[in-house]
Amino acid sequence: MAKAIALSAGEPAGVGLELTLAAWKQLRFDQPFYLIADRDHVKSIAGSVPIEEIEDPEQAARAMKNALPLLHLTFPEVVEPAIPSICNAAAVINSIKLAVQHVQNGAAAALCTNPISKDIVRRGAEFPFPGQTEFLAHLAGTKFAVMMLVSRILRVVPATTHIALSEVSGSLSRSLLKRTIETTRSALIDRFKIPNPRIAVSGLNPHAGESGLFGNEENGIIRPVIAELVAREFLIEGPLSADTMFHPEARARFDAAVCMFHDQALIPFKTLSFYEGVNVTLGLPFIRTSPDHGPALDIAGRQLAKPDSLVAAIRLAARLSNRGMTVE
Repeated sequence: MAKAIALSAGEPAGVGLELTLAAWKQLRFDQPFYLIADRDHVKSIAGSVPIEEIEDPEQAARAMKNALPLLHLTFPEVVEPAIPSICNAAAVINSIKLAVQHVQNGAAAALCTNPISKDIVRRGAEFPFPGQTEFLAHLAGTKFAVMMLVSRILRVVPATTHIALSEVSGSLSRSLLKRTIETTRSALIDRFKIPNPRIAVSGLNPHAGESGLFGNEENGIIRPVIAELVAREFLIEGPLSADTMFHPEARARFDAAVCMFHDQALIPFKTLSFYEGVNVTLGLPFIRTSPDHGPALDIAGRQLAKPDSLVAAIRLAARLSNRGMTVE
């Protein structure tokens, strides 16, 4: 029987748990997963979805067809939709830790994380990481991890992630960009089964710097890294002007795009793949995916959020853990 995907609770006042219930309806005969969350809270919002409490991840596959498998983890404060509490912040983090333990010891096939509120976990649990990607790298003992956004039509990787735009230029370096491209290429080969991946690399500045007219990062950082990797037979094109990288003809020339900062990668990605996008962490010794959205506190409890991204994230986690090919 197939191993299940471990799904962390995420911010309990957000949309994650209601999307989990909707995802079970779509996946119950397809891909087993189990949720690590508080039984009372889940049952209070479950509606017509049956819940079966499990004690071991190996019980999830058997339970999945008839009920959402739930591994209980106490959240100390009663949860109300759209009203997050810092009292639950430690439990949110513990849900992730427990899911990681299950994947590391082989009890679960892969990890999928529901979205958290970074503000709540920072204030309630002194969470020192920019996001879950960096936290998971810490738990795995990995010094370097990369965030890739994946859909049926596009894969993008930001070299710098959750930092202020004013800090991007100072944070960008040859070593960072080189490791980002190397990690991306390795994942495309090992995880996505693309033997000779083509990678497009953006510039940082308008028109990729216009030969130094609009900035020196292209000449000082990006071009030297590309030249070094091309000499190692990497298939790389760039630095490219970011405003012309994502039309259909341009996308057909690459398997993934590496961009210099968060919004440079995520604006085109979310424009093209808003509901189906999946966040995949590269560089970990296990598979981790996540829906490509936050806890959406503004619509929590109103049944307005769509489960498409979470469903895609669980399916992709299963395919990658089975060394599958790509998103379908």
